[in-house]
Amino acid sequence: MEIKSSISAVSHIHTLAASFLQDKLATKGLADFVSSHGNILFQLNTNGSMTMKEIARRINRDKSTTTVLIRKLEKEGFIKRESDGNDRRNTIITLTEKGKNYNEQTAEISKELLQTFYKDFTEVEKLEFCRLLEKVVGNFEES
Repeated sequence: MEIKSSISAVSHIHTLAASFLQDKLATKGLADFVSSHGNILFQLNTNGSMTMKEIARRINRDKSTTTVLIRKLEKEGFIKRESDGNDRRNTIITLTEKGKNYNEQTAEISKELLQTFYKDFTEVEKLEFCRLLEKVVGNFEES
């Protein structure tokens, strides 16, 4: 691979990983979700209750896009919204039992994704790859 095609390769990997996830989700009857829906549920599972603003920041989406994603998750019964008792302008988002169950189901899919992603990598290569990715992220965050 040429150095100038590295960003194209990253984009291609993203597309392949998204297709892998969509295929696996379809086998579990969750085909109408996009990766951002899963990311929201993952963030809530990891961090507990969060405000809309926190979720938008964590999934790297604007507030209006996040609102649309949250509405679908709420309609499907994966999350619930509540007003913040301390500040009524904030909405607190929390996982429901259905949302927690989703995260349990997708944990195995995530494991399969990582196994596919790192197939034939040594532990040293995995660590070095992650270090280099963090460096790239840092480059963009600094600019």
